[in-house]
Amino acid sequence: MGNQPTELNRDARPLKLSTWLYHSRAASILWLAVRLWLGYQWINAGYQKIWGSEREAFWFGGGVGVKGFATAGIVGSSAGKGAGASYGWWAGFLHNFVLPNANWIAKLVALGEVAIGIGLILGLFTGLAAAGGILLNLTYMFTGTSGVNPAYLVLELFLVLAWRNAGWLGADYFVMRESWTLRHLGVLMHRVSHPRPVAVPA
Repeated sequence: MGNQPTELNRDARPLKLSTWLYHSRAASILWLAVRLWLGYQWINAGYQKIWGSEREAFWFGGGVGVKGFATAGIVGSSAGKGAGASYGWWAGFLHNFVLPNANWIAKLVALGEVAIGIGLILGLFTGLAAAGGILLNLTYMFTGTSGVNPAYLVLELFLVLAWRNAGWLGADYFVMRESWTLRHLGVLMHRVSHPRPVAVPA
């Protein structure tokens, strides 16, 4: 009673914060800082694999870096050590798919890291770029490497949730202004959240 907060008001407080983070234009300044920092980290990682210190292991080395990475994950799984120890199916994937295709996978990883970094810095399809980062981070973590991957993954998850305004101070501002883009995204989201009922034969 009086000035005491009601249950409804208490529930509204986190909702207002999430609305500000994921929908407001002011929060796009915060996401710009996250994008620029994270984008630089991804570009630098890809640069090192193509032109820098890791190029002999990735771009020019027949995928030897990927082979070593995958082999360590398989050994860790067999020995019961490392993040891959509980996932025998992942060790099988590394052995049967990654090792035989390490050459082109190494190049794909390097190019993917650069593309993710460019997308984040430019703010172009920010949600998709962040989702690509999550995919690579999960791949590294499943294989047994932690390092910066958990921190990157958390930031990228926030960027995916904030896809509406994370790229507002970037190329997404122009993309999202187009009525065609907004209209078709709206139709897609409506179909996902409101699937058509299946007709039952009489």
